[in-house]
Amino acid sequence: MDYGLFHMYVVGAFMLWFIALDGSNLYWMLLSFSLGFIGAEYALIFINSQLPELGTEEEVGEISGSGFAFGYFGGLLSLIIVLVFFAEMGGGKTIIGLPPAFGLLDGEQMEGTRATGPITALWYAVFIIPYFRWVHEPLVEKARGTVSEALQTLKHTIVKLKDRSSLLYFLISSMLYRDALNGLYAFGGIYAHLVLDWTVPQIGIFGIIGAASSVFFSWIGGKLDKRYGPKPVIIGAIWVLIGVAFVIINMSRESLFGMPLAEGSNLPDIIMMISGALFGGMGGILQAASRTLMVRHTDPATPTESFGLYGLSGRATAFIAPILIGIATTLTGSARLGVSPVILLFLLGLILLRWVNAKGDKETWADASS
Repeated sequence: MDYGLFHMYVVGAFMLWFIALDGSNLYWMLLSFSLGFIGAEYALIFINSQLPELGTEEEVGEISGSGFAFGYFGGLLSLIIVLVFFAEMGGGKTIIGLPPAFGLLDGEQMEGTRATGPITALWYAVFIIPYFRWVHEPLVEKARGTVSEALQTLKHTIVKLKDRSSLLYFLISSMLYRDALNGLYAFGGIYAHLVLDWTVPQIGIFGIIGAASSVFFSWIGGKLDKRYGPKPVIIGAIWVLIGVAFVIINMSRESLFGMPLAEGSNLPDIIMMISGALFGGMGGILQAASRTLMVRHTDPATPTESFGLYGLSGRATAFIAPILIGIATTLTGSARLGVSPVILLFLLGLILLRWVNAKGDKETWADASS
């Protein structure tokens, strides 16, 4: 992986400390976030492209699941540290009532929350050291060229998809169901606040439960992937996510599937917390198994190119779920019903998976490359 990508992420994250509370430097914030986000996305492409060389085809699924599990564990640990010791939740105090950084930071100026940028940069810089120290680059020829040449390569790669129908269907399918998953991630907390009147600390606990579930289920999903292959695991995870989305769409503070609840009932809160655990858990499984299935569609000679296309398909239409949720919310006047488009995206992804070869498309590599 290029050290420049590492620098982009670290610098972008660190710059978030300088965000003004009144929003007067909004463009600075957007620039900082964009720099870090682009660095992270590019780095992920190069890291994913090394997965095929880390084990046999049977082992890759377990490796991918374990990788996501460790990643989520790091995210969970850092989230807990930030919520407990830094981020202000109200009155300039953290979630457990402490002054940010034991009083070293000014809660009135939101310095604890702003410190999450430098904390993220430091966290990344420390834990990337083992990667740079011990992980070896894939044994493939590295190509360097101009932006124009890179765009020509991308065009050629996209054109070749007509000869790789399994990969084409997988990219479109994963584009849809990953977009639906991101929609659930993005609007889960918003839903809880608007529909169930949750407070910020409750939403924070909701996030911790989802992250903790992701650790466990990603690891279990890797085991299932190794035994059954990635495609059945993906299908199972999507069906669970559809079921959970259907439940929360039909739930409010007053009723569940049209049946009235007793005033003050905490059943919606319990169901939403369980839903958060399943969102996180199935989301981890879905992402890890999708990465494994992409490995089975990856040309060993050009893994970075293949995962670059996978990354592009996942980001090119990332606006679909938010737009559909916004339209549905506006038309129905309900934040609860506004989540319903994610079910459609999941179902479309499932339909397209029917034409995806569970074993990949290795037999077409040579034909498509010629």
